[in-house]
Amino acid sequence: MAEHNKLGNHGEQLACRFLEEKGYLVLEKNWRFSRAEVDIIAKDGNILVFIEVKTRSSDYFGKPEEFVSPKKEALICDAAAVYMEKIGHEWEIRFDIIAVLHNQTTTKISHFEDAFFPSL
Repeated sequence: MAEHNKLGNHGEQLACRFLEEKGYLVLEKNWRFSRAEVDIIAKDGNILVFIEVKTRSSDYFGKPEEFVSPKKEALICDAAAVYMEKIGHEWEIRFDIIAVLHNQTTTKISHFEDAFFPSL
């Protein structure tokens, strides 16, 4: 496995642990629909949360959360609509980003709730 994939997988594990420590219930990891993948689907109380995790070893080229493109947001929103239909979810949802800066000496996790919204 390529190093960037290992880093990304490790970041997703850290993000899951972070969410669980905050009381979230993780429902799915790496849920796929068509070309879209939602890194984590979780519940925060009654809110269904679709979470994109971005992991970097450095912020030299920018903060991890800055690398979630509008195209990626649209794909996540499309996948979320399919997931909600699949499970019959008809109440509140949210789209979050978790940014993980992780290297050999430090780990920093930032959680951005309501990071983006479906375009209408």
